[in-house]
Amino acid sequence: MTRLITRLAQVSALAAVALLPQAVNANTGVALQHFSANSGNLPSAQRGARNFMAYCSGCHSLKYLRYERMGADLKIPADVLKQNLMFTSDKLGDQIKIAMPAASGDWFGRVPPDLSLETRARGADWVYTYLLSFYLDDTRPTGVNNPVLPGASMPHVLWELQGWQKKAEHAAEGAKEGEHGGGHHEGSGFEQVTKGSLTPAEYQAFVGDLVNFLDYASEPGKQARISTGLKVMLYLFVLLGLTYLLKKEFWRDIH
Repeated sequence: MTRLITRLAQVSALAAVALLPQAVNANTGVALQHFSANSGNLPSAQRGARNFMAYCSGCHSLKYLRYERMGADLKIPADVLKQNLMFTSDKLGDQIKIAMPAASGDWFGRVPPDLSLETRARGADWVYTYLLSFYLDDTRPTGVNNPVLPGASMPHVLWELQGWQKKAEHAAEGAKEGEHGGGHHEGSGFEQVTKGSLTPAEYQAFVGDLVNFLDYASEPGKQARISTGLKVMLYLFVLLGLTYLLKKEFWRDIH
């Protein structure tokens, strides 16, 4: 028993160390907006796939996901997949690769990262807040910056949808008082400069769909895993009840 307790303490310590970088990032950056990713919401994930292919696939790949798997999981017919979501290949079995030549990554100072595991590694809250938090900054080569990842080389590719925003004048005071900006809504620490084609609520819904799709792409088997886990737990509860009744039957004559 003592050895078991010691082992559990060691595992807890290792888990705390593993979570340390995330805690440091949260303390030194903005407070992340909570977003409950739901890759099982098929209409949302389908819209997110459309959004990714239209706005992200030019620079970011999903090398651990294949078109065929995406179509099967998200219930997208093969003909729709080929006509609307496949820009770098005509083979359903191919991986989702970047449309931009690799050498062009030098435009941004580095090759844009593959997003297959990005949401799983950073968390849905991080990705959601990041996509809401671009603001104008004339000191940056791209003209924008992001408090979630300061100095990022990524331009604001969704500016036509969101519009342009700047840091609010009261943002610095709010930060001192414990308020953190980080979203496209009132009180977020940003002020709207020019309107986009979407309203703030519509843009948040757009980003939510995109994050739901990236959550799916980061772990395509997630919904199957959850479903199997629930079935196993249900089976164990039923087995527990039957085992208890069997125990009572065996010990009935003794007691």
